[in-house]
Amino acid sequence: MDVLPLLLLVAGSVAVAGAARRTPVPPPLLLVAAGLAVSYVPGVPEYTLDPHVVLPLILPPLLYTAATESSYLDLRAQLRPVALLSVGYVLFATLVVGWAAYLIVPGLPLTAALVLGAVVAPPDAVAATAVARRVGLPSRITTILQGESLVNDATAITAYRVALAAAIGEGATWAGAIGEFVLAAFGGIAVGLLLMVPIQWLRTHLKEALLQNTLSLLIPFVAYGLAEWVHASGVLAVVVVGLYLGFRNWQVDFATRLQEEAVWKMVGFLLESAVFALIGLQLQVVLRGLGENEGTRAAWYAAVLFVVVVAARFVWVYPATFLPRLLSRRIREREENPTWKAPFIVGWAGMRGVVSLAIAFSIPVTVNGGGPFPERNLLLFLTFTTVIGTLVLQGLTLPPLIRLLRLPRRDSQAETLAEANAQAQASRAADARLDELLADERNALPPPLADRLRSVLERRRNAVWERLGSVNPLTGETAADTYGRLSREMIGAERAVFVRLRDGRYIDDEMLRTLLRRLDLEEAAAYRESEE
Repeated sequence: MDVLPLLLLVAGSVAVAGAARRTPVPPPLLLVAAGLAVSYVPGVPEYTLDPHVVLPLILPPLLYTAATESSYLDLRAQLRPVALLSVGYVLFATLVVGWAAYLIVPGLPLTAALVLGAVVAPPDAVAATAVARRVGLPSRITTILQGESLVNDATAITAYRVALAAAIGEGATWAGAIGEFVLAAFGGIAVGLLLMVPIQWLRTHLKEALLQNTLSLLIPFVAYGLAEWVHASGVLAVVVVGLYLGFRNWQVDFATRLQEEAVWKMVGFLLESAVFALIGLQLQVVLRGLGENEGTRAAWYAAVLFVVVVAARFVWVYPATFLPRLLSRRIREREENPTWKAPFIVGWAGMRGVVSLAIAFSIPVTVNGGGPFPERNLLLFLTFTTVIGTLVLQGLTLPPLIRLLRLPRRDSQAETLAEANAQAQASRAADARLDELLADERNALPPPLADRLRSVLERRRNAVWERLGSVNPLTGETAADTYGRLSREMIGAERAVFVRLRDGRYIDDEMLRTLLRRLDLEEAAAYRESEE
């Protein structure tokens, strides 16, 4: 792809994603809609999803970002539902959708139909959780959806490889299929386990934040590439490394964390925006491959397949939720009795995305005998319509559905109280440590500086409690909001003086940058205190 079309894609998708943040529509949906609309504009370059780009270059950083932001402890607590969805459901959907496609499409071999089933089986790693966070789903549901999206791509890609081997004539037995699945799963996990400790050692021993963040950008590609090189699951390797590094993130220095958060937020935003725009831009490519006389037939197949995909998820989710409780007394004693509402939301949140399309485009044009792959263009079209249908229909209706069902939202008041209690305990420990240090003559400080350390600690301790305090009737601000605003105003006044001194040649640009960086760090601290 030329540089100019790529720049246009990135700039356009970022602009649409930025505009979407000002609307109630989730950004992924607006990006897909924009891509669909732009695909009809004359002169727009043809953007084809290249699986050799999406799978090794785009999927790893997206998975890594999601894994580092996930909670290892929460995922471990929800291991059963996550495993049932990310492995059991994907295999179930592969069989059900494949069998349905075999029945409704005349002449489609069962092996090719199972290829389609594996392609559309995994819900998207980004779309569902993006919507879930925006509408404030309960933390348990969000954890389950996040955990599913981290692992299900590995299951689907492995199932796709097995079905494809049978479809193109390479032969596939049940023993071979099980062996490949075991190798992919346990091999990917093993690669992740082998990499995570050395990588964390490097992260904690590199002394420069710039080097640490350069390493951070390479990590997902190294994990994915090494696992795929040994024919294991690159997806699982990235997820294992990401979960471990996220869990141990407190061990790296503050400069690395600050830079890493900013860098990965930008990378994730760019990739997610471009990926969803690319989904919409595939319309013309898919329709052109389908042909002019197959539209009505293909539309009928697409409608039936969409219903099957949506229904199959509910058929799996409800038994997977309630059967373990019926079969295990331990589960009944440990876990609250779920209502029908939470499984319904999990079932409706099965939106498909770019991984399905990327896998579909990797379907070969010919089989081993030299003939064309059966109904390849139709399979691409059915994948595309399933992705678009789930994103648009389920994505648009999920927020109002959550409000209609009145699911309990996250208790922000309780979370703030927990945060305040945690901060109070940490502040007491810091205060005791300060007393211990000041008792040593080697740490002697003038009283004003010692008081300054205590005042900073006191400010940090009170910041959370202030968010629970009263609101100023004139401005609608809490005390923390007012403090942050006044602090930023003071810093702005200092910044203006520094710039004026530089313009008057009293200080040079290097000194200006040093002074501004100091103010930037103080402003960032004030902003974070008022926002948290």
